[in-house]
Amino acid sequence: MPVPVPRQRAIPAVESGQAQAAPTAGGPSEEETVRNEATKAENRTTHDDDNPRGTALDATPADGVHPEVATTGVNTTGASTTGVSTAVVNTTGVSTTGVATAAHTTLTLLLIEDDPTAAPIVHDLLDADGRPIRVRTARNLTEAERLLTHDVHCILLDLALPAPGRAGESDDELAVLRHVLRLAPRHAVLALTASGDAGRGAEAVRVGAQDYLYKDELDGRLLSRAIRYAVERKRSDTAERRLAEGKLRAQENARLERGLLPTPLLEGSPLRFAARYRPGRSRALLGGDFYDIVRTPDGTVHAMIGDVCGHGPDEAALGVELRIAWRALTLAGLCGDELLNTLQQVLEHERDDDEIFATLCTVDIAPDGRRAGLCLAGHPAPLIARPDRPARLLPYENNGPALGLLPGARWPRMQVELGAEWSLMLYTDGLIEGRIGEGRERLGQDGMVEMIRRQLSEGLSGEALLRAAVNEVRELNGGELTDDVAVVLLDRVATR
Repeated sequence: MPVPVPRQRAIPAVESGQAQAAPTAGGPSEEETVRNEATKAENRTTHDDDNPRGTALDATPADGVHPEVATTGVNTTGASTTGVSTAVVNTTGVSTTGVATAAHTTLTLLLIEDDPTAAPIVHDLLDADGRPIRVRTARNLTEAERLLTHDVHCILLDLALPAPGRAGESDDELAVLRHVLRLAPRHAVLALTASGDAGRGAEAVRVGAQDYLYKDELDGRLLSRAIRYAVERKRSDTAERRLAEGKLRAQENARLERGLLPTPLLEGSPLRFAARYRPGRSRALLGGDFYDIVRTPDGTVHAMIGDVCGHGPDEAALGVELRIAWRALTLAGLCGDELLNTLQQVLEHERDDDEIFATLCTVDIAPDGRRAGLCLAGHPAPLIARPDRPARLLPYENNGPALGLLPGARWPRMQVELGAEWSLMLYTDGLIEGRIGEGRERLGQDGMVEMIRRQLSEGLSGEALLRAAVNEVRELNGGELTDDVAVVLLDRVATR
């Protein structure tokens, strides 16, 4: 087989040295990036045989994962913060993976070629700063698999090599390339082919190679450039693919979480409903707080709000289960202690840890709207506001334990008078546990009551009242609240 010497099909002026490469927007050009690669490796002249085995193939420099590389973030909206070879994708409930800028290290090439005379010429390759590109030579795919360690950046593959298990077969001219792509999906690959076989080279690029070169038209300068650009193109492709996958995953998570939020069933009721929900988890739509409201056929309006301890994805999932169970049990006719006892059984069967508990507040409003039954399971009492008196908390002396704490617990149902016109606000403790200023003092229920009284006196009601309340609590806290916040408001306006 002739001695390979590098040349490519049409070479852009920028690659042939006749033009200056334009810098990438937002970061250094590819040429500058590769030039910077060698700075950290100046004192590292490790011979290829020093690391015959290396580490697992799923942490390759071609994938951008390298112990010396600091990754740069990309948000879920798809806006990259640096150049083409940077990305860290982050989604609702998804782990972060990095594709970093070119590592400051000497490039390493794995040549898969059965012609022993090819290696001396390939060993003359230099990087952008004139340092030798490290070369490993494998005469077959078995040797290649052994030499393909984590520090290999690029593979130079002779397409004429036979693929394993295909001796004598000619139905797939790119079988050896497909095998290498399966073996090293995160590495840049350059294909070597005969000068009269451009169609095969183009098909190799379509299958997954970064580029193809003619074996009998090569020179060292061109091959050095081709290796560097192939590595950068692979990094860029990997970053783009991961960014797209992360965006799709975030969209799917958002659709799922949005679908799990409740749709109140109030058809036929004169009551007005508003709600405000803010999960404590960053970039999430759903937290451990949950609420729901339904009207049963007898005209009774049932409202509920609860809080699973913690605010991670597991707590959010448990909160959804409890909300759905509450709706089903309520529509089946259960109420008060019987309903809460059944919900506790659901919690005990579904939780992952015996220490997980949930607080709950349920209100069932009579069809005439003037009175209600109240059950509290370790939850803050609702706030009631009427035109003829200041806002205040409903009685909470008979507050029972949170669900999941005491087997066989009981939750008494208290009868409360609402009056002809009122506003009833149910909330979770995220609304009252925010800090006031820089000290350790918290807003608390008393502070929350005073805040709502003032906002009602300013003429706020409904959705505007809830929005103002949550925003003020956040401002008092000096920033975002770390706990989930859920607030539900029911209004009854007397008919004249």
